Amino acid sequence: MNEITLNWNEYTEAAVKTAAEGIVMLENKGGVLPLRKGSRVALFGRMQTHYYKSGTGSGGMVNVHHVTDIREGLNDCPDITLDPGLMDIYDRWDEQNPIDKGLGWGKEAWSQAEMPVSEDLAKELASRNDVAVIIIARTAGEDRDNSSDKGAYYLSDSEEELLENVSSAFEKTIVLLNVGNIIDMSFVEKYGIKGVLYVWQSGMTGGISVARVLSGKVNPSGCLPDTIARSLEDYASNDNFCRDLKEDVYQEDIFVGYRYFSTFAEDKVLYPFGAGLSYTVFELTDAELEFGNNTVTFSVTVRNTGDVPGKKAVMLYCKAPDGKLSKPSRVLTGFAKTGTIPSGEQERVTITAPVRRFASFDDDGRSGTGATGFVLEKGVYEFFAGSDFITAEPVGSFEISETQLLEELGTALAPSRAFKRLIAVPNGDGTYSKGEEDAPLLTDNYLGSRMDRVGPEIEQTGDKGIRLSDVKSGKNTMDEFIAQLSDEDLCLIIRGEGMGSPKVTIGTAAAFGGITKELKGMGIPTLCCTDGPSGMRLDSGKKAFSLPNGTCLASTFNTDLIEELYTYLGIEMLSNRIDALLGPGINIHRHPLNGRNFEYFSEDPLLTGLMASAQVKALEKSGVTPVIKHFCANNRETRRREMTSTVSSRALREIYLPAFEIAIKEGGARCVMTSYNRINGIYSANNYDQNTMILREQWGFTGLVMTDWWAYINNDDNDPGQYSLEAHSAMARSQNDVYMVCTSVEKENLPESDCYKELTEGDGSRITRAELQRNARNILNFAMNTPAMDRVLGNEIKVTHIDSPFKDDDVEVDSDVFYTLDDELTIECTAKTSRGKDFIFGITSARAGYLSLEFFGYSNLGELAQIPMTLYITSIPVAVLTWNGTNGEIVSKKIECMMYTKNCVFRAHFASGGMSVKYLKIRYERPFDGTEGQPE
Repeated sequence: MNEITLNWNEYTEAAVKTAAEGIVMLENKGGVLPLRKGSRVALFGRMQTHYYKSGTGSGGMVNVHHVTDIREGLNDCPDITLDPGLMDIYDRWDEQNPIDKGLGWGKEAWSQAEMPVSEDLAKELASRNDVAVIIIARTAGEDRDNSSDKGAYYLSDSEEELLENVSSAFEKTIVLLNVGNIIDMSFVEKYGIKGVLYVWQSGMTGGISVARVLSGKVNPSGCLPDTIARSLEDYASNDNFCRDLKEDVYQEDIFVGYRYFSTFAEDKVLYPFGAGLSYTVFELTDAELEFGNNTVTFSVTVRNTGDVPGKKAVMLYCKAPDGKLSKPSRVLTGFAKTGTIPSGEQERVTITAPVRRFASFDDDGRSGTGATGFVLEKGVYEFFAGSDFITAEPVGSFEISETQLLEELGTALAPSRAFKRLIAVPNGDGTYSKGEEDAPLLTDNYLGSRMDRVGPEIEQTGDKGIRLSDVKSGKNTMDEFIAQLSDEDLCLIIRGEGMGSPKVTIGTAAAFGGITKELKGMGIPTLCCTDGPSGMRLDSGKKAFSLPNGTCLASTFNTDLIEELYTYLGIEMLSNRIDALLGPGINIHRHPLNGRNFEYFSEDPLLTGLMASAQVKALEKSGVTPVIKHFCANNRETRRREMTSTVSSRALREIYLPAFEIAIKEGGARCVMTSYNRINGIYSANNYDQNTMILREQWGFTGLVMTDWWAYINNDDNDPGQYSLEAHSAMARSQNDVYMVCTSVEKENLPESDCYKELTEGDGSRITRAELQRNARNILNFAMNTPAMDRVLGNEIKVTHIDSPFKDDDVEVDSDVFYTLDDELTIECTAKTSRGKDFIFGITSARAGYLSLEFFGYSNLGELAQIPMTLYITSIPVAVLTWNGTNGEIVSKKIECMMYTKNCVFRAHFASGGMSVKYLKIRYERPFDGTEGQPE
């Protein structure tokens, strides 16, 4: 057995180091930072002890043993003294005004009520402290976008009052933003705030990183991955974000983020993309720019002219020439991050940029090449280097005498309905006016010619005793193996089972691959995937490491650092028998109110793609796989399963597709998740142009594609408005390989999809045997190169843990905690809940519906004692029961809840000890009445 070591001290340090490097300092007036040794600090903001480690939804549901909040991090810093009296005031107020955690999916509050701080209290604290530090915190997440309300994108009235009173009393006020995404920043000028840092949502160790930067132990070097405008209305996408619940029209086209502001509205920028201050000063000298072999090579010397060591991110931007195609004034073409440069020292950095990074997509052939594809229009290409796009300085240029066609790609995924898009009209003086034009429409019917791209059908032979291991060893061919698959096998291998399938690691998102008894019997491993990307979501209650969110990672502009961190995550996945992590999310920050921006990286596709590539490379070192998502143009959460993104082919190719292409071609990604939404009217799950033409035919992708969970699929080729969950034939036809998820996947479940009927009774327009064999090949090629396959072969890698913080975690990876429920069931509780342990159990039921759960237990505490218990179903809090002390007598508490799927993991969590649960009675009460809806 092979062995690998996971050193948790190194893992923790990598996370702290990454989070610290992702912190972005936007203001440091008067050098208020770093805090001087011996500083007395008044720490304001009730979230000082309730740090948001991540956003909400599947991307943030990581069970951890402890979160280091900002107060704890600062308290552990020997050079800083926090005001104890103020901490006591907050603790007493917090006890009387508990956090609103919200019950149910997507029910969390985006911010919490803030403790009032009077002018007199602020003045009293200012008299005995050197500096005020105020924490403003926000969350947002899956299935629910942020809002432009106070307490969301804008400060609440109580936060405004807090800032006003504290900044008026203190000479030095610093604001820390514990957020997953940018917020309105007008408060900085309004209240004269001296220091401002985006500390993001940085996982379970975030408070340590904050303390290191504030104390000066770490010099901040993070840079904004997004542009912060003066007003929400200044963003080009604002007029077409969630204004229509059924459709977002991407009228801003390629002018997203800094591309828009650099071209039309630089004066509307408060803090530009790439901005970020340091405790030291750098200068860039001896710049050299060369162009050859369709690649730009830029080198520059970075010298630290300040007094303390530090790192510097260098960005290279391009301004393409005006021509027949409208273009933005700046496009990021590459970046580099120095190491730590001592004071007075220097480092030479080099950035290479293939021309595709600044080429334009001609979506109607107007550039003169006669083709639709990427082109370099003739003219002068100017380059600028620095950090933010506004202050970057000219560093060279080159000229192309004739327009060049780089790659002909056609009109796949282009819109089919007319709409106007934004263009830049040159004014002749280097500035631009806004214009508009009709977006070019789809002219090719690729689905209609799909059989031209399907190989011959493999003649079925029945089971010849060939196992998948025989293919991996070279004894037999993949065709010989696939020939054994029956029509039933072909229709079932394209399904995943979940959530919480007992066939794999308990409490995970899905099982797939060798999902039926017959498929597993042929040596196909049962693969396991779980939610990410900021760590593993394990609904069993098993603890995992919570990492910094995507926005924080992107702010480092350091791909080496990200790769180092995610290498540890790959080993952690191995130890939990997880083959695939559902992440990273690589959609674009099209608008600041997208609820899932915390999961995604940036408004820029290159930065996004290179960050994703670093994660892919890191996880693949352990043989585990990231699932890049959500493919594509999934840039809002509101009505995400019903809306369509109406977007030009050019915007797709230059903004919304490149990150996926980079992650695949440069990172080696071999698993992709499609999105919920429609793209130009067709659902992503069955979008042939997207899943076959672009992904596989044009990019050469040979891996596995899966749907998002319970995705809608178009079930009528003649009516895109019709959809269902069961139209697996259209999904498979598009070369989306696995439907996620089905409640149960065995032969008896065959009729629960249209695939078998369409295959055996249809006319071939929806699906053919050859196409299903192609899907099977994609799945099997993927499965052969997974840790699950290693286990089948007896080659499982053993993970040895050093100093794990979860050593007392008694939840096993493969524990049999599932109980079958018919009508009634009694479960004995063996967990030591009186010591704060969770009571975890899984229920398998053939019937979805309402259950009653009656817990029986006792407490030796007196009757006035209050012991809250939170009940989680698949990591979603659904109820809070408060027990009182019983003086040793057994009492019961009853609750009714909904069970949506066949397999559900339940967890009764006690925040503190004192209550001993003895047993639980579960009863099936009634089916759904059809009004409940389904969680996503």
